[in-house]
Amino acid sequence: MDPEVQHEPSEITYDEKFYPARPRPLRPSVRRADRNGATPQDGEPSAANPEYVEWLTEQSMLRDAKLIAEQLSGKGSMWQNPYADPNPRGAVERAPVWFTAYPISVINAPRTSFLSTLGDEALWQAFSDIGITAVHTGPVKVAGGIHGWRPTPSVDGHFDRIGMQIDPAFGSEEEFRRLCVVAAAYDGIVIDDIVPGHTGKGADFRLAEMAVADYPGIYHMVEIEPEDWHLLPRVRAGADSQNIDAEAEANLARAGYIIGQLQRVIFYELGVKETNWSATAPVIGIDGVERRWVYLHYFKAGQPSINWLDPSFAGMRLVIGDACHSIADLGAGALRLDANGFLGVERRAEGPGWSEGHPLSEAANHLIASVVRKMGGFTFQELNLTIDDIKAMGTNGADLSYDFINRPAYQHALVMGNTEFLRLTMTLSRDHGVDPASLVHALQNHDELTFELIHFATLHAEDEFHYGGEVVKGSDLGNQIRAELTDRLTGRWAPYNRLFTTNGIACTTASVITASLGIRDLDRMDEADIETVKTVHLMLAMYNALQPGVFALSGWDLLGILPIDAEDVAELIREGDTRWLNRGAHDLMNSFPDAVRSESGIPRGRSLYGSLPEQLKDSNSFARRLAHIIELRNRYGIATAQQLDVPTVSHKGLLVLVHELAQGAIQATVINFSPDEVAATIQSKHLTPGAGVYDMFDDSDIGVVDELNSFPMTLGPYQGVPVILR
Repeated sequence: MDPEVQHEPSEITYDEKFYPARPRPLRPSVRRADRNGATPQDGEPSAANPEYVEWLTEQSMLRDAKLIAEQLSGKGSMWQNPYADPNPRGAVERAPVWFTAYPISVINAPRTSFLSTLGDEALWQAFSDIGITAVHTGPVKVAGGIHGWRPTPSVDGHFDRIGMQIDPAFGSEEEFRRLCVVAAAYDGIVIDDIVPGHTGKGADFRLAEMAVADYPGIYHMVEIEPEDWHLLPRVRAGADSQNIDAEAEANLARAGYIIGQLQRVIFYELGVKETNWSATAPVIGIDGVERRWVYLHYFKAGQPSINWLDPSFAGMRLVIGDACHSIADLGAGALRLDANGFLGVERRAEGPGWSEGHPLSEAANHLIASVVRKMGGFTFQELNLTIDDIKAMGTNGADLSYDFINRPAYQHALVMGNTEFLRLTMTLSRDHGVDPASLVHALQNHDELTFELIHFATLHAEDEFHYGGEVVKGSDLGNQIRAELTDRLTGRWAPYNRLFTTNGIACTTASVITASLGIRDLDRMDEADIETVKTVHLMLAMYNALQPGVFALSGWDLLGILPIDAEDVAELIREGDTRWLNRGAHDLMNSFPDAVRSESGIPRGRSLYGSLPEQLKDSNSFARRLAHIIELRNRYGIATAQQLDVPTVSHKGLLVLVHELAQGAIQATVINFSPDEVAATIQSKHLTPGAGVYDMFDDSDIGVVDELNSFPMTLGPYQGVPVILR
């Protein structure tokens, strides 16, 4: 899009841009609690109070899913789009560059909301100038839980959804629709979230605890007979559940209640989460029977897991209804499937239960993605599993997958000044049949630097790999990479970054760079340091952008945000969730310069690069130089190119990616991840002898490919050069 063109999205109405058809307005879930938790009800919040049960039912996601289905079933608009097969390149063509937002970290202008801030036309003009074509809103629907009549806060950054309504803390449904209008005027789309693996402890879970209708069928929850309550832990005062320890898990499995141990315990923490199962306190049901339940939660105790194979199919109905609401009523063009790899769980004769890479997860994802495609949208999955699982789940499921394969590897390449592990993961990915064009190549998002390296830790733990001149087992290789990242990015030399449980490191892209550069005290950085950080940041952006697939980045990247001081978020990180360090609040458009926190209370992070209006006035700024990279990517169609080769290199710090463009031309992205100047020899069997080699930025002549399919070039520290042969 021509950055000089000014748009007037206010002239475009919602209906002119909406597809495929807007259903009748949904009936609201009435009598919701207000922002202060007050409700018009009184009386005992128990199953014995019909008004309480009715109040919960009116708010439940399962009820809303039924209303949505009634409005869409039998409509011709549901048959206008192909849906069986994923179409990754179609998704990339539609939205090649994404801005990934995190609602609670965005600083809004006074008297505005997060959604109205994202829908601001000046922001979209800035996005257009940079080349951003989609906004992923992050989770904006109501989340957390319900205790009695009162709402409880989210336990996982709004990923514990309890309703389909937009949380008033982030705006309104009309503001979401308006955002979609403005995005469409700039040839962009809005990407929303669904969470197919779990909910929060909202109305649906409370109704399930009270054994109302088919609500227990939503969850992996099992009623424990009173004579076996001695197998359950006591629930501490003020809590509604208690995580069971490994002994109780084994006893309940032997008694035939639960599957027992699963393949891993995500977010493991001694005394907090030792297994994936928790027991409820005694709850009296609508039939007057007192029950205790044990329920599965892959993540935190406030995120009960959804059962995708219950005879009621209540969980499936809930999730599909939520997806339909986002696409067909709010107007989103795509959906992120959060934690969608944990939808099947099965007991095995020996060893832990089967909970990852399960065929039911593949089937469930096929259903979700097909419904979204049927309505004209697309999906992407955040699936931190093996390359095999990413390939299998993408065969019929989501159109795109987050690049968990290479993300920790490119950060390792920077930290070590050595691309060997990155070249290994990229080659493994291609060998497994994962097309780079089907991946979302990202800089920072709201989570930690995830370095679990599941591919090497589980299915391929005993496989042998060539690395560092030796043959090493997958498990040993994973341990080595994690140790190197931990050693270089945390501890006394980078105290601003912290480990996050066993999953990874809480850090921003900027603080990965500062740690790699040996900058220990962020308060003592000078202008030269900041310029070096910017150079490295742009190099990492070039790696992600100048290969096939989606390129995604966040406000933390655009503004160069550093981590928050631990003291400023001490309460949030008290139980080990150090990710709040990398979620500093930021003000993209400098709309509220005096704000020290976001409206949600997140402290403002220090910005190295300045706001977007400031940057777009400066040709040497991060945003302007990033725009140059994205413009080149768009001009040559690199986002939908075919990756031909990730060849061996003449210097350990080099990475070479060889692509075939749509017109048949050969293009290569050459990047130096090291702090050294490198006199390199670029070689690949796909480089044609006699062809001229030209710098794609300025069309300067670099050389000619020789009879060995190679050419020489020199790169400065952290420099990237895209070249084309002709």
